[in-house]
Amino acid sequence: MAVEADLVIRGGTVVDGSGGDLIDCDVAITAGRIVAVGADAAVTGREEIDARGKIVTPGFVDIHTHYDGQVTWENSLSPSSGHGVTSVLLGNCGVGFAPCRPADRDRLVKLMEGVEDLPEIVLTTGLPWNWESFPDYLDVLGNRTYDIDIATQIPHAALRVHVMGERASDREMATAEDCAAMARIAGEAIDAGALGFGTSRTLNHRASDGSHIPTLAAAENELTAIALALRERGAGVLQAVSDFTDVDAELAMFRRVVERSGRPLSLSVMQWHQAPEKWRTIMDWTRDCNADGLSVRGQVSGRPVGMMLGFDLSYHPFVFTPTFKSLLSLPRGERQAALHNADVRQRIVTETPDPSDFPGAALLRMWELMYPLGEAPDYEPAPESHVAARAARLGVTPAELAYDLMMEQDGQAVLMLPSVNYAHGSLDAAREMLRHDHSVYGLGDGGAHLGFLCDASLPTFMLQYWARDRKRDRLPLAEVVRGLSHDTANAIGLNDRGLLRPGYKADINIIDFDALTLGPPRVHYDLPAGGRRMIQAAAGYSATIVGGVTIQRDGVPTGALPGRLVRGAQRAGSVAA
Repeated sequence: MAVEADLVIRGGTVVDGSGGDLIDCDVAITAGRIVAVGADAAVTGREEIDARGKIVTPGFVDIHTHYDGQVTWENSLSPSSGHGVTSVLLGNCGVGFAPCRPADRDRLVKLMEGVEDLPEIVLTTGLPWNWESFPDYLDVLGNRTYDIDIATQIPHAALRVHVMGERASDREMATAEDCAAMARIAGEAIDAGALGFGTSRTLNHRASDGSHIPTLAAAENELTAIALALRERGAGVLQAVSDFTDVDAELAMFRRVVERSGRPLSLSVMQWHQAPEKWRTIMDWTRDCNADGLSVRGQVSGRPVGMMLGFDLSYHPFVFTPTFKSLLSLPRGERQAALHNADVRQRIVTETPDPSDFPGAALLRMWELMYPLGEAPDYEPAPESHVAARAARLGVTPAELAYDLMMEQDGQAVLMLPSVNYAHGSLDAAREMLRHDHSVYGLGDGGAHLGFLCDASLPTFMLQYWARDRKRDRLPLAEVVRGLSHDTANAIGLNDRGLLRPGYKADINIIDFDALTLGPPRVHYDLPAGGRRMIQAAAGYSATIVGGVTIQRDGVPTGALPGRLVRGAQRAGSVAA
C-alpha cells in the first residue's frame, strides 16, 4: 500500500553525500525529514518534482562564513543560498559582534570593517545592537527566520575586548583573571548553543584604523583556558587562522591546546606564494596528530584566493592615481563615461599612484601576477596569460592593457590577483590539499570581503570546474559532493544533515549538472545604506530545499524562510535545536 509523503523527488541521479556510487532513484520527504531513498519507492507525494536528467545532492554546509552582521538585518543568506548552501557557520577568524558592551561597539565595527571589508556605514546602519552577551545575541537570531540554517561560534576578538577592553586592543597579555573570565563566557556561549570558538593570529587581520586584531599574539594559556571550557562541556570545535611565521612553534602550541582540551581543531591552510611548500608541513602535521588520536583538520579552498580588481570594486591598479580619485564622487554612469574618454585614460595609465593611500599599493601593479578573469570566469588561467605577458605580445604597456581589460563587459570586467593557491601557475597544490585525508572544504568567506572577493560561490565552482570542466585530473563528482556536504557537516557536529538517507534533515539540491554555470562577478548595491557587494550568480540549480521546503526554483527565491538558528551539535536523525 502506497504511503503519502509531503514531497517526492522523482527519478534523479542521487549523489548521496557519502562518496559512494550514484544511483537513479526517488527521495521522499515528510515533516522536514527524508523518509525514503530508493528506486520505485512505494510512496506518493502531495508534491512531486521530476528530477530526471538531474543530480540530487544534500544541501551544502559552508563552515567558513562571516554573516555575523547580515543575519541581524536580513532574512536571506545571499549569496550563499544561491549556490546550494543550506547551512552556514558564523564567527570565523575571531571576528563578530557578541559579546559586546555599548562602549565597545565602534571598536568591533572598525575591526570587522578592516578584517572582512564590511563598510562601516553598512554595519552602523544595519546592526540593531539589541544584545550584549553572547546568549543575548543567540536569542536575537533565534527569533528570526532565514532562507537557510545558521550556526555560530563565539569570536575571540569580541570575547577578548569584552573582558579586557582597551588592553585587548593594545594586545596586552591576559591575566589569570582575564583568562578565567574569557573561559566562563565561552562556556556560557557553548551552553547557549554556539558550535565552537574562532580565533585569528594573522598580521593580515587589521581594523580599519590599521591596528592589529586583538587576538594576534594571544598566549597559549589564554587559548588553553578557553579550550578547556569547551572540554568541560564535551562540546564545541576550535577554528583558527595563522601566518605560521614560526610554523614548528605554532603547530606545537596548537597541538598542546588540542591535547589538553580534546576538542576538534581546524586551521586555515593554503599555498602561500611567499612560502609555497609550507602547506605540506601543516598538512603532514595534521596527519601525525590524527594518527595520535587528535582531531585536527586543514580548511582548504579549491581555487586561487587574493583580490578581484575592477573599476567598480575596492581596488584596482589605478585606484590611487590622482585622476581616478577625482572621479570617485561621480555617479557610476558619469564615471564610466569619463573612463571612456581617451584623455582621461592617458592620464590615468601614466600617473603614479599615491603610496600613502594604501601600504600595499605596489601589489596592485604586479602585472605578472594579474590575470583577466573573463565573462566565463577562468580561475586556472595559463601562466603565460598574465597581464605583463599579454601586454608584451601586444606591444602596449601593462597599465594600458589592464585599463582596457577592466573596461570590457560595460566596465564591469575583473582582473584576478591571486596571493595564495597559485604559486606555480596552476591549482595542482589546491588539488592535493582538497584530497588530503585530513582536509575539509572551507575558506569561502561568505558575507565578507565584499569589495574584492566573492568566494561564497565556491560550491558552484567546485562542482562545475573540479567535477566537470577541468581538462585534467578532475575530481569525482561523488567526492566533491561529499566534501561540500557530509564532511563539512561532520566537521562542526551537524550530524543530522549532509547525507541523503532516511532520518536525515531534508536539505537537498536538485541540479542540472550539465548546465551548471558560474557567472562573472557583478556589483550590487543592496546592503544597508546602499552598501556595495560583489556577487556571482549561478545557473543550473533547479531547486534548493531546506527542511523539506523549497527556497528557490531555477535560481529564483520562493520567499520561503524555513531556516533557523541551530543551537549546539546535532545527532543523526535528530531535530535541530
